[in-house]
Amino acid sequence: MKYNFDVEVERRDSNCSKWTKYDQDVLPMWVADMDFESPPPVLEALHQRAHHGVFGYEQPCTDLTNSLVQRMKRLYNWDVPAEHIVYIPGLVYGLNNVCRTVGNEGDDVIMFSPIYPPFLTAPTNQGKTITTVELKLQHTSPHTITYEADFAAFEAAIKPNTVLFLHCHPHNPTGHEYTRAELVQLADICARHNLIICSDEIHCDLLMDGTRHMPLAALSPEVAQRTVTLMAPSKTFNMPSLDTSFAIIPNDDLRERVKHNAIGLHINAMGLAATQAAYTQCDEWLADLRAYLTENRNIVVDYVAANLPGVRVTVPEATYLAWLDCRDLHLDDAPHQFFLDKARVAVNDGATFGPGGEGFVRLNYGCPRSQLLRALDQMKRSLMALQHA
Repeated sequence: MKYNFDVEVERRDSNCSKWTKYDQDVLPMWVADMDFESPPPVLEALHQRAHHGVFGYEQPCTDLTNSLVQRMKRLYNWDVPAEHIVYIPGLVYGLNNVCRTVGNEGDDVIMFSPIYPPFLTAPTNQGKTITTVELKLQHTSPHTITYEADFAAFEAAIKPNTVLFLHCHPHNPTGHEYTRAELVQLADICARHNLIICSDEIHCDLLMDGTRHMPLAALSPEVAQRTVTLMAPSKTFNMPSLDTSFAIIPNDDLRERVKHNAIGLHINAMGLAATQAAYTQCDEWLADLRAYLTENRNIVVDYVAANLPGVRVTVPEATYLAWLDCRDLHLDDAPHQFFLDKARVAVNDGATFGPGGEGFVRLNYGCPRSQLLRALDQMKRSLMALQHA
């Protein structure tokens, strides 16, 4: 491995949310940004852009758009014309824009749950209602769980005024990478009910064990015509604060309506420079990152089995997020609060991910291994103390 992800970077002096929300003795394993430096080519691109010294309004350059077109073809054999790409400040912005654009006030938006919390607020922010369909939890071993879509329940939950399906692929928080067969079933249901699909694919590069990503819109031109695909370099190359993302919208009318509803659609100049470097010069870094994250995931799964009795965990195929089922602990407090108070480890509250999330926590293992092991050890000690209380 050429790149060293074991280096612990001091982040408390950078005003980052992850490390400043809690007291200094708390290990932050919650929000989905990694504790690694961005790749060297990204840092060099930022230095060069800063050296220019002028930071006026800036438009994405043709070279960047061509890089995205080439990347879609190289990775997915997906032919994306340049004019189908719309730059946006971020994925949450994209979710809200699409919810604003599709349908009318009072219409319904459907999604699976548990799910990344901004999915649950974007529709209501834009005057829509929400229907959630719980993913089916399966026990794959005494210590591991997985999830699958309930297609019959999904179709049955679609209402006459349902206009939009918000899809998270790969899925946050379960780490599931939907297979082609699963995507085909979802696309077929959406076609039967004339639903637009907004597919958040921000974690599409963060794959474990040789998993391959298939963009939903790449299934066929017909599926693409009803799909908005949201992607970004932010999670993969650890640069979320640079506010640069993009949507791929093949449907001409839908694309123009999304652009018409854009509010404050200026993209960060530094983010544009970083994105170009990330998508053209960082394949080797990304390969090393995937290997490191895969080993971190394996450590989490093995550690839970050996040391956290009463806890079950997903085995993510993608993302750097583990989803822990803590319901059998029968804690007096919500599990995220227990681990914060007793282990001094901050994890996400599963209840904020909607129906099916209560009693769970989400743990971010995108960090140096020494930090991950400290957090797991502290969680173990808190449970041992609970058993002996």
